Parts: sequence; C-alpha cells; structure tokens
Amino acid sequence: MKYTPTLSSAITFGNANNIEEWIHLFLCGEGDNLPFSEGLKLQPRRYHPPKLFPLNALKRCCGPEEGIKWQIDEKSFNSNVNAIIKRYQKGDWDMPPLIVRSDANEYELNDGNHRYEALVRLGIKEYWVIFWNPDV
Repeated sequence: MKYTPTLSSAITFGNANNIEEWIHLFLCGEGDNLPFSEGLKLQPRRYHPPKLFPLNALKRCCGPEEGIKWQIDEKSFNSNVNAIIKRYQKGDWDMPPLIVRSDANEYELNDGNHRYEALVRLGIKEYWVIFWNPDV
C-alpha cells in the first residue's frame, strides 16, 4: 500500500486497518506536526477510519483567538488559511482528512485547524475526519 498525504490514501489505509500508520506518516511529512505524532505514541490509542462529519461539531484548539489552547499569530494563521482556500478552490487537491480527539462527545480538532478554518470560510458544512480516542 502506497502512502500519499491525501484523503484517498487515508481511506485506503483505513479500509486496511492501518489508519494509525497513515496518521504518523502524514504528521511526520506534509502535516508537519511531529510533536503531535510523538505525543500520540506515548500510550495506546484507538483510531477510526475517515468518515464525513459536520464541521460545526468540531472545536479548534489552534488559532489567533484569546484563550485558545494553542494561540498563534493572526496574520500567519490567516495567511495559511487563505493559501489553503486557494489550493482547495483549484479543484485538484485531494485534501487530507482532519484529525480529531473524540472524548465523551467532545470533538477537539488536533490536526487540520487551518484546513478546518478554510473549509468553514468556504461554506462547507462537513468534511472527512479521522477520530482517535485516548482510552483503549
């Protein structure tokens, strides 16, 4: 099975019960989130293959807002979001799924905060999500 940083690849890995492998390949590559990958490896987790999910049920953990878990510069955040919007609008990008922690009906967006914001600004109501649970 060949990895690519795409939704199609994540679905293929998920159907083969290898979604955890896809997650780490993505986070250590194009996802550019090595600390999250390393944190996930600290204990066993339960991972679920990508599925369509309503974006309004997700909670971002990264952004320019005051009081957010991982606050980043607004100019940088918006620049990244705008670049994603342009890439998505071209229509030839198989955008990777979002990665979300699911815990007691709370859905914290752990990876894909910029992609999520781009989708919201584009008026998209649902997108593909990989859920993980801290309890195995």
